Amino acid sequence: MSRFTALACVVAASAATLAACGSSYDPGYAKRPRFATSAPLVNAKKDPTFLAYAVPESDLHLFPATRSAEFAVHGIDVSKYQGDIDWEQVKESGVAFAFIKATEGGDKADSRFQYNWAAAKAAGVPRGAYHFVYWCRPPHEEIANFASVVPHESDALPPVLDVEPTPESRSCKRTLYREEAIRDMRIMLEAMERHYGKKPIIYSSVDFYQAILQPDALSEYPIWVRSTKYHPKVRYGDRKWTFWQYRSDGRVPGIVGAVDQNTFNGSFEQWRGWLGSTTGMHAHPVAAAPKQLDERAANKLIEDDPAMLKGVDKGAYEKDAPAAAVPTPPAGIEGQPDKG
Repeated sequence: MSRFTALACVVAASAATLAACGSSYDPGYAKRPRFATSAPLVNAKKDPTFLAYAVPESDLHLFPATRSAEFAVHGIDVSKYQGDIDWEQVKESGVAFAFIKATEGGDKADSRFQYNWAAAKAAGVPRGAYHFVYWCRPPHEEIANFASVVPHESDALPPVLDVEPTPESRSCKRTLYREEAIRDMRIMLEAMERHYGKKPIIYSSVDFYQAILQPDALSEYPIWVRSTKYHPKVRYGDRKWTFWQYRSDGRVPGIVGAVDQNTFNGSFEQWRGWLGSTTGMHAHPVAAAPKQLDERAANKLIEDDPAMLKGVDKGAYEKDAPAAAVPTPPAGIEGQPDKG
């Protein structure tokens, strides 16, 4: 999912100001500051407010991201960067759900959303849409863009608000304070819920969570967390999560190249109940499909913060890569792929 927009928090002159800003902890400080208030801590690992490690460091080996294999229900999230997806193969591989990028900011739409939205449904893959927040547009413009692109369908998963920092953004230099970010998020989440009649899901990267959302901001909304090196317990403490993005370099039949992989926090029976209550759909058993075990060794687990990875595309507002040829929808699917 991770396509980025700018985020920083103003430099504080005192400890009180720093605490109010909420971004004094930053696991990536040693490489480069992620928020303007990021400052070296005297002993980060022992500072109780430093959530990079919410379990004792001596126990980190007990919480690898490969523990995702312990969960029963797995899915993916995609955008135009996954290219031409064969959704029938995706379904047959055991993928139980998919989140599809729809929009970014106040005027950007993913060029493959319409195709992916229709083709995933035709293949029988429960799917939802997500909006990537661009912090330099008013909240009402962001959600108006999302609502103009994503249909109101009762069998869709709840909409998702994707919140992440992009310190390298060239087009958005707005400095965010914690209270302002939460205020804008609340406006967007409430607008999504009014329009679609479903409580939205928040997707958050590790650094955004630790600077803005921790420990319980907007906890009335389900949260989808990213942690590709550790189990969420390490990065998000006791925050209850609904979905976990545990891998960004996964391989799934029907998709050429890497794709984000996710799991639902619960058993198959709990998934059946959640899916039925939010979409009215019946969850088909996936036990017969090959179980998607995570074969990564410890040295293959990547850094949690995607913005710190070299060579990652920064999203439509940074360098909108040319889209590949748009595929022809399967027979029986209404709606042509978006050409924009």
